[in-house]
Amino acid sequence: MRSLTDLPFDNTYTRLPEAFYARTRPIPFTNPHLVSFNPAASELIDLDPAEAARPEFVEYFSGKKQLPGADPIAMLYAGHQFGQYVPQLGDGRAILIGEVRGRQGIAWDLHLKGGGMTPFSRGFDGRAVLRSTIREHLGSEAMHGLQIPTTRALCIIGSDEEVYRERVETGAMLVRLAPSHIRFGSFEVFSYRSQHDLLRQLADHTIEHHFPHLDGTDGDDRYVRFLTEVVERTARLVAAWQAVGFAHGVLNTDNMSIHGITMDYGPFGFLDHYDPGFIPNHSDPGGRYAFDQQPGIGLWNLSALAQALLPLMTREAAVAALDRYEPVFLNAYAEHMQAKLGLRQPRPEDGELLSELLAMMQASEVDYTNLFRSLASFAREGGADGTAVREMFPDAERFDAWAARYRARLGAEGGEPAARAARMNAVNPKYVLRNYLAEAAIRKAEDERDYSEIERLLALLRDPYSEQPEMEGYAAAPPEWGRQLVISCSS
Repeated sequence: MRSLTDLPFDNTYTRLPEAFYARTRPIPFTNPHLVSFNPAASELIDLDPAEAARPEFVEYFSGKKQLPGADPIAMLYAGHQFGQYVPQLGDGRAILIGEVRGRQGIAWDLHLKGGGMTPFSRGFDGRAVLRSTIREHLGSEAMHGLQIPTTRALCIIGSDEEVYRERVETGAMLVRLAPSHIRFGSFEVFSYRSQHDLLRQLADHTIEHHFPHLDGTDGDDRYVRFLTEVVERTARLVAAWQAVGFAHGVLNTDNMSIHGITMDYGPFGFLDHYDPGFIPNHSDPGGRYAFDQQPGIGLWNLSALAQALLPLMTREAAVAALDRYEPVFLNAYAEHMQAKLGLRQPRPEDGELLSELLAMMQASEVDYTNLFRSLASFAREGGADGTAVREMFPDAERFDAWAARYRARLGAEGGEPAARAARMNAVNPKYVLRNYLAEAAIRKAEDERDYSEIERLLALLRDPYSEQPEMEGYAAAPPEWGRQLVISCSS
């Protein structure tokens, strides 16, 4: 394991022309302190977890000192925000500290959110607040525990600095890791400016460093293959979101990664009761980014990326790449949901079986996570004892009709019921990061400067599929105060 000053930086992005970024430095807090540290993320860059106990740790990751070999920049990009093109965005409150290559040869961006104003701040203060950094810290680790591709969170640095949002809050910084922070909007900015040479440079850089298996492809075909792979990765990512009940909240093209990973956690939320129109973001009253709109928005955003890449390929090739989205998404989603139902051999009637279950759940406001988790006991008994599941549905007659079909389907599937139940518990989490759980941790941190609930949730969410009897309460549906929490974009 390495010390802070021995991290091997290999800053490939800064070898691009300065048209792609602006060199800048974080603006440190006056009295920073460590709020939370994630040793699982530190392993990705071979950083010794013991380094977090050193006073220098906070100084390096709050901007007071610069890590040897780092080359801090704010990245330029544009994006479609709520469907409207914004010609220049960029890292207005985030700074790419540098790229660290681990012993396995995998490079990770160290990205500091909340580091103060940059040339792309557009008059804003460039700060993040404790509330938003806790949500991203917990959210990204929760997604990783659910085996969904995501950025990772290394640490939160807190402060006493006042930051003005809807109310006065305390400023904080989050250090996150990702293979890169290249977004759909990174390509859009150069395409819309008709800077096609820079667009090609960015595509070549992205393929060379992040899609090297495409690097030897002859001619412009590699750009088509790059787009196709981004389309397929994104389709699989959105399918995983839908299966686990995750709503991102702000699916602008500048929040979409070319790696097909979840990034830029803002007003996200996991479903409590099943509501396909769930909107976690109070800035989205029209529901553009509602839970059930995510599959279509995924394709919409990919179409914006394809439009940006048209100078590098024919329109026909771009359309062919986009045509991969729907079949990949539908196949991935079907596989997820069949596994959640304990089915291994797909049959034509499975879609109707699932649709009726979801319709019943919506009509009865049944908890999404708890229902699917409970189905394992139903499946273990071959449907003989459906009492616990049945009690979730006021319309017992409708449930019984569905249960008879499900029971017959399980019988046709065959196999050992106990093994089937174990498989179901491995894909249906017991615990997700419900908004009320995150809110409780935030309130404790803000009101009492007590960060223990953050650590408790991190430990819980690293293993969301296992029974943890001492944490049983964390699987409960939200209390009255925690129902339908809607989160602000402002952070």
